[in-house]
Amino acid sequence: MKQVIAIPLEGGRICQHFGHCQQFSIIEVEDGVILKESFVTPPPHQPGLLPAWLSERGVTEVIAAGIGQKAIALFQQQQIKVHIGAEYKNPRELVSDHYRQSLVSGANACNH
Repeated sequence: MKQVIAIPLEGGRICQHFGHCQQFSIIEVEDGVILKESFVTPPPHQPGLLPAWLSERGVTEVIAAGIGQKAIALFQQQQIKVHIGAEYKNPRELVSDHYRQSLVSGANACNH
């Protein structure tokens, strides 16, 4: 089954605050194998915009360090699974960890 995973980035690694990232890594995966990785610049920050914007790009999952509760709820409405509290790593490492079932999820780095 093909999945499309979005990871918010800052300086090439996961951004600590989802809504303020510089770009997203969009990684297409099938049966645990990375097929394609692209980088996209998000539109200017507006509360609630990114879940719909990522859904339009076919995203099925998001790996984040910190993300607000409103964004989580909006992703759930879009049927997009959110993994919260991920470690400070590059996107390919995070996706590999996810498929090896060793993705570390911890406390949400965002408190709003």
